[in-house]
Amino acid sequence: MKKTFVNREELEAIAQRYPTPFYLYDEAGIRANARKLRQAFAWNPGFKEYFAVKATPTPQILKILREEGCGVDCSSRTELMMAGRCGFSGSEIMFSSNETPAEEFVLAQELGAVINLDDLTHVDFLRDTLGTVPKTVSCRFNPGGTFTLGESKEGFQVMDNPGQAKYGMTRPQLTQAFRRLKELGAEHFGLHAFLASNTLSNEYYPALARILFQVAAELKEETGCHIAFINLSGGVGIPYRPDQEANDILAIGEGVRKAYEEVLLPAGMGDVAIFTELGRFMLGPYGCLVTRAVHEKHIYKEYIGVDACAANLMRPAMYGAYHHITVMGKEDAPCDHKYDVVGSLCENSDKFAIDRMLPRIDMGDLLVIHDAGAHGFAMGYQYNGKLRSAELLLQEDRQVRLIRRAETPDDYFATLVW
Repeated sequence: MKKTFVNREELEAIAQRYPTPFYLYDEAGIRANARKLRQAFAWNPGFKEYFAVKATPTPQILKILREEGCGVDCSSRTELMMAGRCGFSGSEIMFSSNETPAEEFVLAQELGAVINLDDLTHVDFLRDTLGTVPKTVSCRFNPGGTFTLGESKEGFQVMDNPGQAKYGMTRPQLTQAFRRLKELGAEHFGLHAFLASNTLSNEYYPALARILFQVAAELKEETGCHIAFINLSGGVGIPYRPDQEANDILAIGEGVRKAYEEVLLPAGMGDVAIFTELGRFMLGPYGCLVTRAVHEKHIYKEYIGVDACAANLMRPAMYGAYHHITVMGKEDAPCDHKYDVVGSLCENSDKFAIDRMLPRIDMGDLLVIHDAGAHGFAMGYQYNGKLRSAELLLQEDRQVRLIRRAETPDDYFATLVW
C-alpha cells in the first residue's frame, strides 16, 4: 500500500484554503532524497546532480534543490531563463537540447552553462553562432540498436530502443566531434547518454556507466582529449505501482563506483567527475495531485467523476500510465468497488484509472493521485479551456505555502488578440 505524505485532516484544511484540484509537494521528502543521492555518489569528488527542469519547472522546487547542492539541466530558452532567475549560473547549468535555435546557444553561453551538443553538425553551428566554442563542452552519444538489461529485481526485462531515438551521435561521429571541437579550442570534454526510461533495476546505471566509461577511455586514446565528466543522465525510475520495489540508490552508486574503478582508473582517468540528470527519481514520489469526487455515473460501468482532468495530469491518458489513488480517510477500507476515475474533458481517454478496485467513493471525498511530482504539472495544457491548477509546498514545519497560483480565465485570454 502506498502511503500519502499528508493525512486527511491536514488535506481537508488545505483544501479549505486552496480549492481542488491542486498539486502538493513534500519538502522534507525532496530534501532527504537529494541527500541520499549525494551520499550514494560521495565517493566521486566531482559528483553533481543536474535536475531535469522539464520534469518540474517550479522555481521554489528548483531553489530547494539548489540549496541541496544540485544543478539544473535545461532544454530550452525559457528553462535557461528560469534557471538564471532561480540563482543558478555557470557550471550549475547543463544545457541539453536538440534542433537548437541559435539564440538558445547564445543565452546558454551568456549564463556560462555547460553546453551538451546533440549532433555532429551542431559543432560548427555552435562555432558560427558564438564565434568560438566554449572551453568545456559535452557531446551526447547514441549507441544505436536495442539496449537490453537482463532481468530486474521485479522480474521483467529492462529494454529500450536507442536506434529509434532522435537524440545523440553515433560512435564514429563522437570521435569526429571531439577532434573538431579540440581543433576549435575546446579543452575539457564531457560525455552524455540516455538509454532507457524509468528503469526499476539497480543494474541500469552501472551498465550505462560501464558503456560510457569504455567509450570515454577510447576517445581519450583516439583524440587526446581530456574527458572532464561523464553524465549518466536520467532513467532511474520510481515504483508507480504499490507492489513494485523501489530502486536502492546506494546500491546503484556502489555499482557505478565499481565500474569506475574497473574501467576508468586503469585508463588513467581517475579525475573524471560523475554527473546525473534525474527528474522522475528526484521529484516523482514527492508530489501528488489532489482532487475531489464531484459526480458518479452508473451505466455500463461505474464512473467516479473528479474535478481534475487529463489537462492537470496527462500521463494516464497519453501513455496509459498507472498512478496509484488513495481515497483519503478510507486507507484501511476494503477495495471492493470497481471504478473508472475520470475527468471532464471531451475526450474518452480522460481517465486516471480504469477498472480500478478502490474503497467506496462518496461525493466530496478527497482523492490523492500519487507519484505526480515529475512530469505532472509540467505537462499540463489548456484544452477545453481548462486552467492550470495551483501548486503548493508542504514545508518541513508542516505549514503549506502557495508556490504557484491557479490560473484564471484572465490568464487564458491574456495572449489573445481580438
